[in-house]
Amino acid sequence: MSFLLRLTSSLKGRKVGTDHFGNVYYEGKTSQPIYDRPRRWVLFAHGKEPTTVPPEWHAWLHHTTPEPLPETRLYPWQQEHRPNLTGTPHAYRPAGHDYVGGTRRVTGGDYEAWTPGA
Repeated sequence: MSFLLRLTSSLKGRKVGTDHFGNVYYEGKTSQPIYDRPRRWVLFAHGKEPTTVPPEWHAWLHHTTPEPLPETRLYPWQQEHRPNLTGTPHAYRPAGHDYVGGTRRVTGGDYEAWTPGA
């Protein structure tokens, strides 16, 4: 993030909190004239990657909740938030993908390849 963005965030807004990814959340000191509510924004810790915003903070950013929700696990079925891993070595690759080994399961035997003109 640039120096100018950090400077204007500290002057025009108040720091509300940070998440476990290191993102810092701000709320404007004045209300917007059209919406009659303050502007909310985030300064990303590691580049501009919006998928690192956890659902608790996402709800606050979009004015769904007045306060940020607690980042604690409330139920045993809840999982920890993960950013989008597409394009990284940790991305999901199904069986048969070239990076996993490239071997597909054997088809059922009812498949007959099409040949043109036959």
